[in-house]
Amino acid sequence: MDWTQRIRLRHLQLLVSLAETQNVSRSAELLHMTQPALSKWLKDLEADIGVVLFERHARGLRPTHYCEALLEHARRIGVDLDRARDEMALLLAGSTGYVAIGGSGATIASTVPAAVLALLQAIPRARVDIFEGTMDRLMEMLSRRELDIAVGRYQPQYLTAQVESEALYDEPLHFVARKGHPLHRLKSMGWDDLYRYRWVVFSPDTPVRTLLNEELRLANRSLPADALQSNSVFASFSMLTASDMVTIASERSIAQYERMGALKRLPIRFSAAPPVMMYWRRDTSRSAAMDMALQCLRELEAS
Repeated sequence: MDWTQRIRLRHLQLLVSLAETQNVSRSAELLHMTQPALSKWLKDLEADIGVVLFERHARGLRPTHYCEALLEHARRIGVDLDRARDEMALLLAGSTGYVAIGGSGATIASTVPAAVLALLQAIPRARVDIFEGTMDRLMEMLSRRELDIAVGRYQPQYLTAQVESEALYDEPLHFVARKGHPLHRLKSMGWDDLYRYRWVVFSPDTPVRTLLNEELRLANRSLPADALQSNSVFASFSMLTASDMVTIASERSIAQYERMGALKRLPIRFSAAPPVMMYWRRDTSRSAAMDMALQCLRELEAS
């Protein structure tokens, strides 16, 4: 008999617990089992599959690469069942489903909130969770089904066989500084002028940083050695309003602060920037709330 036919949800929970605690005694205690029963179950599972799932050593257990592969599926199944439970509870309470939306950079301050408000106007009883993070982090959450939709800039590595995507809009990037900054008084501006002030930049694993690196390469320049790194648009803008620092930001995020009279873009514009996209899994069971969220994102950018 195929070993997968004997696997139950409880068994997946045992496997995940052993991987997390790396200790049979601790897992047995957490799972309300005896240590001999848990040890026997693990031994039988390894015999059924024909591989060693955990290396035994003096301090406990260490997952093998076979175990890591199995754990990825076990955790995914657990997340799917949790979502199914929550979805059923929402439906019983009269809701029309749940959707988790993540945004990076300026999208979390403009596009995502506007789409969520439109969604709630169309489906008032929908449950929505909003997450902020870098695109790498959001795409990891999407792969683990912890997120239904991720919104952020295009990067080729995000397009996989498991992911659907759709372009929403183009958005240029600009250097920006506080209103009243000495740079705004210059009649003309070049790279040398920017290097007189400290920069705030995103981390290397973000699309905006990739674009900055390419722009610097084209200009035969390099990142200032004293550049400060921040993945928070809000933190970066807060520092800019209280100092002479400069940063790189998208047009939409700058526009909000320009309207408040806090920041002003500088006349050095990036030569090109990839579009902002929305991403979702092909194999996701889509609720009414998720379908409406996708529709609201499309209509928001079409208007």
